[in-house]
Amino acid sequence: MSGIPLHDVDAARAADQALRDHAGQARHWHLADLFAEDAERFQRLSLSACGLLADFSKQRLNPETLDKLRGLAHARGLDAWMRCLFEGGEVNWTEGRAAMHWRLREPGREEGKDDPVRDQLARMERMVTRILSGQWRGCEGDAITDVVNVGVGGSDLGPLMASVALHEHRPANGQRPRLHFVSSMDGSQIVPLLDELNPATTLIVLSSKSFTTVDTLSNAATARYWLEQAFPDRNGAVLRCHFIGVSAMPERMSEWGIHEDNQLLFWEWVGGRYSLWSTIGLPIALTIGMDGFRELLAGAHDLDRHFREAPWEANLPVLMGLVDVWNLNYLDITARAVLPYDGRLKHWPAYVEQLEMESNGKSVDRDGELVDYHTCPVIWGEVGPNAQHAFYQLLHQGTQPVACEFIAAARHGLDGNSAELRPLEEQHSLTLANCLAQSRLLALGDRALDDDGDTPAYKRYRGNQPSTTLLMDELTPRHLGALVALYEHKVFVQAVLWGINPFDQWGVEMGKKIAKDMIRVLESGEGSDGLDASTRALAGYIRAQQSS
Repeated sequence: MSGIPLHDVDAARAADQALRDHAGQARHWHLADLFAEDAERFQRLSLSACGLLADFSKQRLNPETLDKLRGLAHARGLDAWMRCLFEGGEVNWTEGRAAMHWRLREPGREEGKDDPVRDQLARMERMVTRILSGQWRGCEGDAITDVVNVGVGGSDLGPLMASVALHEHRPANGQRPRLHFVSSMDGSQIVPLLDELNPATTLIVLSSKSFTTVDTLSNAATARYWLEQAFPDRNGAVLRCHFIGVSAMPERMSEWGIHEDNQLLFWEWVGGRYSLWSTIGLPIALTIGMDGFRELLAGAHDLDRHFREAPWEANLPVLMGLVDVWNLNYLDITARAVLPYDGRLKHWPAYVEQLEMESNGKSVDRDGELVDYHTCPVIWGEVGPNAQHAFYQLLHQGTQPVACEFIAAARHGLDGNSAELRPLEEQHSLTLANCLAQSRLLALGDRALDDDGDTPAYKRYRGNQPSTTLLMDELTPRHLGALVALYEHKVFVQAVLWGINPFDQWGVEMGKKIAKDMIRVLESGEGSDGLDASTRALAGYIRAQQSS
């Protein structure tokens, strides 16, 4: 753990106690009163950077709260940790490596210098150009019309989220293929999909950092069998013409049969959930073209610079991280709903769930000690208009506090004939109106309404549910890049304050290992004697049903 920044333990304890005392007062605040008392509340508690506006004024805090939170961040050594991150220090100390996903979006790489990031980006561009131009051909000479991305976790959620979000942004040249995503290991996604596709015009992208993930490799085997059955006399050409591999393990891709020319690489210092900026982003590049992909990288780099250079009072990731810590650790709000008011961001909640809960769902600090405080809220969400008809009843009139996060684009940014697009512009305005109305009602409750006081209890709204509203100027590759980088850095800020490692995920590993042993139990019953009564009985029931 050499080179790891230390923090001032005594100062951190003092800052924590000051926040606890302050929270004792804040528990009696109501957001309606805070707005009534301060006409400048929005101006004091909102911030713009990189085409993003963050409004924290509907959070149950005031400028003094943020001062105290910054005091805690200073005592916990956030400034030193930020330097360590961007200097390539060993911030992922349990695995003994740096976390340098931010390097993937650095511009201005010089020709003639050994630069694996630049080289892999150029390699990906050549593949993208061949596919979009129709030059990539299947084993019988047909141009590719469909690309299936096979991956799971970070190899699926990031590319899926961004490809759907940016679907309206087309490549400048060529014809993009239809994109499909497969992640479920049970075959329920890939089998019906392959039934609909033409094997002669289908390209399979296998994305796995380790290239050992059973979910991905089981689907890969199914796709390989499908193609080899379709072209029994062209087995060698099938692998050469219909498979691309993306991994940090080239030797394992080669062992599986993927030709070296069809391999894209990334590196151990890129965590899976931070990897969409790498060659894992191939589906994104196929959706928006390489120029669009570079805009995505540029937006993230804009936010990287902001995070590194802006003072904490005007630093978006720092403020977002502090606000989340305040809600979880001092107001005891243990859940957060992520609510994009834009159908293009329908996969954003799932992406954020992985990014935050896999990163910060930890219970051991950097000293190897069990923590005695929460380190991550439970995160869930849905596209806002759908959520209004699903779980907003709980948000408005339920019994537990939930912090909310509203995300929307101020402009839709539609292209085309204005007369044709007017209905869509009206729909976008309707969606934004719902976004603002819901956050207002959650904050102010009955005081947002014309209420004569005679409303029965079951129709009343208590309000005081805290929320942050994030507005992008427009949903473009550059703005989405900035938004994703904002959340990545916010997660890091939180981890520093909680004293945990956000870049490992040991909790994911053991379940996968036990699952391998469980296969033998399900097939023959061998090894069931050592199981608990519940698992043994369930496995027996499954075996009986499968043999009947």
